[in-house]
Amino acid sequence: MGKSTKEQKQEVNFTPPLPYPQRFSKETKDQHFPKFLEVFKKLEINIPLAEALEQMPLYAKFLKELINKKRSWQEKETILLTEECSAVIQGCIPPKLTDPGSFIVSCTIGKITLDKALCDLGASINLMPLSMIKKLAIEELKPTRMSLVMADRSIKTPNGIVENLLVKVGEFIFPADFVILDTEEEGNNSIILGRPFLATARAIIDVEKGEMIFRVHNEQMVINVFKSMQHPPEQENYMKVDRIESLVEEMLEATCHEQQEEIVAEISSEDKEREKPKQELKPLPHHLKYVFL
Repeated sequence: MGKSTKEQKQEVNFTPPLPYPQRFSKETKDQHFPKFLEVFKKLEINIPLAEALEQMPLYAKFLKELINKKRSWQEKETILLTEECSAVIQGCIPPKLTDPGSFIVSCTIGKITLDKALCDLGASINLMPLSMIKKLAIEELKPTRMSLVMADRSIKTPNGIVENLLVKVGEFIFPADFVILDTEEEGNNSIILGRPFLATARAIIDVEKGEMIFRVHNEQMVINVFKSMQHPPEQENYMKVDRIESLVEEMLEATCHEQQEEIVAEISSEDKEREKPKQELKPLPHHLKYVFL
């Protein structure tokens, strides 16, 4: 009876073999490959026989794979890439865009309307030419010891500063301090609205969409810079020119048509005169006369 109970216990503890054992044996063999390379590179004549006999089946297989070029002499390495390299390889980088151009807005200072005032985040001041200050009839300028370093490394000394000048953009009015510099005025595109003005207007610039948002308290105004650049500032004058050109073309066509008719009439009359043969009248006796039928 004691033997039968032992046999039953052995049957209960029996575990079935894994299905497809070669699939798992490959993983265990791959784990031994780095150790094989390490031992093979340090192989000497006085290698311990016990260790050589222990690993001989695997070593024979690895040698065969190395000879058949199924394996490489260099062990596979796992390299951790940085976030930037991963973004480049996986294609997560956004597409490259071109220069959208300068950000300009239309504003009014006093009675002067500026069609293209440059908004420049790279300027630490608001700049205005001296000629525009004279148009605004502002005579008193606050003196300053400021020096302006230009892009070409030249140094300019401003004439002064005008404080609390009101700038109207759309329906919003903002106070701004302008540095006055004696420069040539290029139409209505001579002022620069720098970081102080943009900070006062709480401006948000979307370079991709070409939008500039000005905010006052809870209200905001969106300006599309690209659309404002496409339309000419004096659209009515251009329309008048187009109308005048069309009228001139109509008048030219009418006069040309009349002149053509007159020329055709003159040519036809000349042709008729040329077609009539000239008759030579011979002298007749006094009792005879010519009669034209």
